[in-house]
Amino acid sequence: MIKSMTGYGLATYDSGSTKYTVEIKSLNSKFLELTLRIPRSFSDKEFQLRNDCSKQIERGKVSLSINIEQVSQQVKAAGIDTVLLKHYYEQLKAVSIDLNEPTNNLLQLALGLPEVVKYGEETVSDEEWKIVEQTFQKALKAFQQFRSDEGNVLEEEVKGRIGIIMDNLKKVEVEEPKRVPVIRERLNTFLTESVGRENLDQNRFEQELIYFIDKLDITEEKVRLKAHCDYFIETLKNADANGKKLGFISQEIGREINTLGSKANDANIQKLVVGMKEELEKIKEQLLNVL
Repeated sequence: MIKSMTGYGLATYDSGSTKYTVEIKSLNSKFLELTLRIPRSFSDKEFQLRNDCSKQIERGKVSLSINIEQVSQQVKAAGIDTVLLKHYYEQLKAVSIDLNEPTNNLLQLALGLPEVVKYGEETVSDEEWKIVEQTFQKALKAFQQFRSDEGNVLEEEVKGRIGIIMDNLKKVEVEEPKRVPVIRERLNTFLTESVGRENLDQNRFEQELIYFIDKLDITEEKVRLKAHCDYFIETLKNADANGKKLGFISQEIGREINTLGSKANDANIQKLVVGMKEELEKIKEQLLNVL
C-alpha cells in the first residue's frame, strides 16, 4: 500500500481555561522539510517534536503549528522594580527641571525604561506538555490517515494506467504478425522496381529478409515490459511500497516502451506505443506525490 506525501491533520483539546490546537500539513518534497510554529515557552521541546516528525512523517514539506489560546488573558508581568523606577523618575525629573520642560509624563517614560517591569519566566509544566503531546499525537494520527486515504486514490489511478499499458501491449501482439507480409511485399516491390525481377536473387533476398526481420523482433521487449508492469502492481501491494522504488520501475517500463517503438516499423504499433508513453508520463507525475 502506498501513501501520499500530501497530508493534513488537526487536533484540539479544551481544558476549560485553555484551548490547545495542533495542525500538521504537508506537500511534495524529496526530503523532509519541517517548519515549526510553536509558542516560545515550548522552545525546549522543539528537538523532540522534530525527532517525532522525522521518524513518523519521513518525507515532505511539512508545516507543524501549535497554538495555545487562553480563555482569560492573564497579566504576564511579575512585578515592578520600584527602586529602579524611583531612580529613573528622579533623574528624569532633574533633567526636566534643568531644561525647563514639563514633568507630567515622567512616570510613563520611566516605566518604559529597561528592567523596570519584570516579566516572569515562561515555563511549561509537565502536565501541560503531556496535554500538548497527546494532542500532537492525535493530529499526527489524523495526518497519517489522510495520507493513507490519498494513497488509496493514487494507487487506483496508477493501477488503471498500468492496465491501459498492458491492454495496448496485447493489441501490439495482435498487430505484430501483420508486419512481416507487409515488410516482405514492400521490399520485394522496391527491389523489383530497382533491379528488375529477372536480376533478383530470391535466395539472397530471403536471407536478407530474415536478417532484417530478426532486427525488428520485439519478443524480448514484450516479455520484459509485461514483467515490469507485473512487478509494478506487485510492489504497489507491498507494505514497504514507496514512490522512489515505483519510480525506478517506471523508468524500466519506459525503456522497454521506447525500444518497442524504435523497432516497431509499423504505424499501428507506433500509435499504441504513443498511447503507452502518454499513460506512463501520467503515472510518473502521480508518483511524485507518493511517499
